[in-house]
Amino acid sequence: MKLIQLPTLDFEQKIQREIEENPALEENKSLTDNENGDEYSASDEINIDDYLNYDDTPSYKLNTRNTSNSEDKNIPYSATISFTEYLLSQLKPISMDERMMKVAEFLVGSIDESGYIRLTIDEIIDDLAFTQNLIVNEEDINNVLEIIHEFDPAGVGAMSLQDCLIIQLKRKEKTEMNQLAVEIIENSFEQFSKKHYEKLINKYSITQEDLKEVIKIISKLNPKPGGSFSGNSKIIEQVIPDFKISIENNELTLDLNYRNTPMLSISKDYNEMLKGYKLEKNKTKSQKQAVQFIKQKLDSAKWFIDAVKQRQQTLLITMQAIMDYQEDFFLTGDEKNIKPMILKDIANKIDMDISTVSRVANSKYVDTPYGTKLLKEFFSESMKTTSGEEISTIEIKKILENIIENESKKKPLTDEKLVSLLKEKGYKIARRTVAKYREQLNIPVARLRKEI
Repeated sequence: MKLIQLPTLDFEQKIQREIEENPALEENKSLTDNENGDEYSASDEINIDDYLNYDDTPSYKLNTRNTSNSEDKNIPYSATISFTEYLLSQLKPISMDERMMKVAEFLVGSIDESGYIRLTIDEIIDDLAFTQNLIVNEEDINNVLEIIHEFDPAGVGAMSLQDCLIIQLKRKEKTEMNQLAVEIIENSFEQFSKKHYEKLINKYSITQEDLKEVIKIISKLNPKPGGSFSGNSKIIEQVIPDFKISIENNELTLDLNYRNTPMLSISKDYNEMLKGYKLEKNKTKSQKQAVQFIKQKLDSAKWFIDAVKQRQQTLLITMQAIMDYQEDFFLTGDEKNIKPMILKDIANKIDMDISTVSRVANSKYVDTPYGTKLLKEFFSESMKTTSGEEISTIEIKKILENIIENESKKKPLTDEKLVSLLKEKGYKIARRTVAKYREQLNIPVARLRKEI
């Protein structure tokens, strides 16, 4: 189960760790599947238990733990400094007394990965008093914050989005439009965020073109300055498709990524060692202990080879069922042809547990002629149209997305209006359902979609 849910990259790392930790296991890329099977069975010709005729070693010392809860802990991190270390390096050259330096270090340590300090001034004062035994006031905090606000990336150390934008704007060239942007964000942030554009035009006596220019300036700012730091030690996941679907003569062909099918075998050296021990007539205790060690490693290697084969088989069976179920989509690429499909449909089809299908769907990608897709994207509930036709909720979301894309941005459609338009197309959906689909598509409410 653990091997099944691992994405290709993590699976490769898991195999390498097993090979490094178990000398009885090796990867032989020159082997075919049949050769792999032969090499596997070679070790079975020797009955290791023939040598184990004493009970000196407790059985618990011979057990192999083939499962691990720390698979993700061994993923290497890039050898770069952390975001906090990067900020502290900018603090070092600044001259300030020891007391204020401690305050500055505390504030830098409080900056999260997005670049914000998520504490109020009062909370900072209290934390410094309890954790650092430092008594400071609001003016002290603000003085140090002013220094931090000069750090790179611009906007770091802000305590709110409004502050973050203002910090970035004030570091820009002092042009008329930049100054207007500062004034609007400082004094009318709520109206700006709610897109009350007419009120802003009247309040600042500006033209619509002026406001468009201000919106353009602000839209280029970074709302999460910490995210721009390349050395924040976060692992960037590389998506490697686990399957490939191609079309040949209007028929679908499924292939498992070759990186998913390593050719593992039992080490020949270990087989030779066992054969050598077989020829020994009078075995010493240390020789018997060596045989027990070899037995443990061989058992572990056999188990892992079996698990890899089962993983390969399970992935292929599951993906084949999904491909067959969604054949119309994979042949055409038209999302309207995606059928309603839930985990139970595939589980019943392949006679496996729903949890197994879930593990495959949640972490695996398939390379199709229409791009790389996450398998779980093909699973959806069904819904009936007013004509009684059963369709996928994926199709509903696509239609909803198209309607919103083509709306007038000067007067965006409310959820109530979207309900009416969908009903006209034959899809009877409640307003709360439309709102749920809209949120799943990361589309904001009508008010926030408004443009001038």
